[in-house]
Amino acid sequence: MTTKPFRIAIAGAGKVGRYVAGDLRKKGHEVVLIEQNKAKIASVRHEVDATWVEGDACELHTLDTCVLSSCDVMVAATGDDEDNLVISLLAKQEFAVPRVVARVNYPHNQWLFNETWGIDVSVSTPHLLTALVEEAVAVGDVIQLLQLEQGKVALVEITLDVGSPAEGKTISELTLPPDCTIVAVVRERHVISPTPDTPLGAGDEVLALVTADAEADLQRALAD
Repeated sequence: MTTKPFRIAIAGAGKVGRYVAGDLRKKGHEVVLIEQNKAKIASVRHEVDATWVEGDACELHTLDTCVLSSCDVMVAATGDDEDNLVISLLAKQEFAVPRVVARVNYPHNQWLFNETWGIDVSVSTPHLLTALVEEAVAVGDVIQLLQLEQGKVALVEITLDVGSPAEGKTISELTLPPDCTIVAVVRERHVISPTPDTPLGAGDEVLALVTADAEADLQRALAD
């Protein structure tokens, strides 16, 4: 399974932004990292092989410098929720970026992170942030999004179709392989932290950690 390289802009070169940037670079994508703190750029630039832009991502001039209109994905990954909302809105309305992914730092702000602000999906976990960026550029029903460091476990995404075995069931009612954990459900642009009672429906994107040996069993349980 192959994916073509995409151009991805990331606002914020903190730990989360650098993590996502490094991960996407390993996947072969072109990454533009935007950071307004000159000292931070000097100290961490060597960590990520990306195009670095110094400036405030909340300002149109900075986004123009990045040629944001040529980007396939915008990731608002700063540590400030207000900034992430502004960045997302500018990316979608002024530059028509096809997919905007935003980091939520404080759960009480989650309700703001929706299409009104130009956000396609919001998330609070770095691993899932990477996954949801990748999901936009991958091909296939089961997308191997992220190989974890162990090399034995992958984070995969399965989109539930109408009539799939999992439709209408809760997570506890699924027959999942032993080496599998569902870590998130993406529904209508929002990331849901699953519980045993979380119901599943057509159109849901299920993200799961699974071993290579159990991936086929997961596919059968959810999609076949």
